[in-house]
Amino acid sequence: MDVRYDGVSKLFGSVAALRELSLHVPDGAFLALLGPSGCGKTTALRILAGLERPSAGQVYIGSRAVTWLEPRDRDVAMVFQSYALYPHMTVAQNIGYPLRIRGVGSAEIARQVGEVARLLRIEGLLDRKPRQLSGGQRQRVALARAIIRRPSAFLMDEPLSNLDAQLRLHMRGELKHLQRSLGTTTIYVTHDQAEALTMADWIAVMDQGVLQQLGTPREVYDAPANRFVATFVGSPAMNLLPGRVDGPGAAFQGERFRLPLAEAVARELADSAGDRAVELGVRPEDVQLHPGETPGAAPAEVYAVEPMGNETLVELRLDGVPVMARADADFTAAIGEVRWLSVNPRRLHLFDAASGIRLDSRSPRQPPAPG
Repeated sequence: MDVRYDGVSKLFGSVAALRELSLHVPDGAFLALLGPSGCGKTTALRILAGLERPSAGQVYIGSRAVTWLEPRDRDVAMVFQSYALYPHMTVAQNIGYPLRIRGVGSAEIARQVGEVARLLRIEGLLDRKPRQLSGGQRQRVALARAIIRRPSAFLMDEPLSNLDAQLRLHMRGELKHLQRSLGTTTIYVTHDQAEALTMADWIAVMDQGVLQQLGTPREVYDAPANRFVATFVGSPAMNLLPGRVDGPGAAFQGERFRLPLAEAVARELADSAGDRAVELGVRPEDVQLHPGETPGAAPAEVYAVEPMGNETLVELRLDGVPVMARADADFTAAIGEVRWLSVNPRRLHLFDAASGIRLDSRSPRQPPAPG
């Protein structure tokens, strides 16, 4: 079923943890609530689960208002960061517990437990206790216990954060495949942008209790709505260069540098910027480095070189302004050496320096309708 927040706010004393959140998650979609610690994402999830009451607003699952219903009456299953398994029960008993408390017969519980265990490839673990399992196995058991309920929605609160990096990467693929197979609406809380970008159909970026942007992973990455989204989504973060657009001069003019731009691009950006102070945004992969003086480029000093195996991250100073670039794996340069820097004119972003709001419309601003 679809899930909807309608003007939901939450106050803890005088602190606003959530501010007028309005958000629609289509039936069967995988939505990631993404943001830093304290941004309100877990509060939003707990309100949907019924573990917190909103200070204002309504929550719907399908056409049913569930705002004031008890958690057990909402038909949702939650997977916690800690897995929350019962240590005295076997894996089979943990998985089957939601059915047992509903009064389902033993034979039917055993059948369904076996079915879900095969789906998650944990049928060989059913007689073990949680203490005998690895972190990845515990996580699968927690998922199995959620799946066996066949809920209207899965709610997941950073379920991969306790796993090591390699297992976390593996489980991202497993979770995505599982969600697609089941077709169950899923709301997934994370501070890890890689999880959000690789797993979700939709990303809701949050900061300080406010929804900053809702879109597909590609839309959020390619057309961030504001400075916060631009710098939070993407690793390394988007470069932001303060200054003004000089349309007639076909350049971006910083305080101490001048970055040439194609004339048509400069004119288009100047129309968006007007006379205001702006920040020019460019992703590291859209920064090109040249060994010698190049038309349409500006000189920059190499500050640090970080070989990553498959690529090299290069930190430069454009007349003192930090700029990060992605270069080929075989890139080499000495610290202090000069490289000429240019930018991909089709991949530039413009933000108001005061408000941080995106000004240009060079990329699609609205996500496509779910298919």
